[in-house]
Amino acid sequence: MKRLIKLSLILFALFSNNVYSNNEPIQFNDHKLEQRYQALIEETRCLVCQNQSLADSNADLAQDLRKEIYDMIVSGKSDEQVIQFLVERYGDFVLYRPPLKGNTWLLWFGPFLFAFIGLFAAIIIIKKQSGANNIDTEMNEEKKQRLAELLNEESNGSNK
Repeated sequence: MKRLIKLSLILFALFSNNVYSNNEPIQFNDHKLEQRYQALIEETRCLVCQNQSLADSNADLAQDLRKEIYDMIVSGKSDEQVIQFLVERYGDFVLYRPPLKGNTWLLWFGPFLFAFIGLFAAIIIIKKQSGANNIDTEMNEEKKQRLAELLNEESNGSNK
């Protein structure tokens, strides 16, 4: 049993070391290239994490994409060419701000649409509730009148 524990600890130490060896910092000779690189990896989404940018993600795919972006910037490609490459390969989802197209319409206007639907539903519900209260009040007035009539008839009948 002790041998198994020692072996598993040794294997864990060996493999855990390799996990972080691929995440080496990228060095630039030009400060402008580094700024472009940082802006690009902040604007692109990690396809594995989906809620993190490439700059924030530690996923293997994010590391590969950061390296790919680095290689393209160093080779002299423009930001538009880098983004075009990523979109062609992974689709508009890779961008935090996808372009307004037919297939991204819901992404851009969906929140407003859902807010409008919610507001419309709330107005209808409130109107129905206030209308129901008015009917109850009117019915109560009618019932009060009928009750008063019945009491008057009864009191008139008992006085005779």
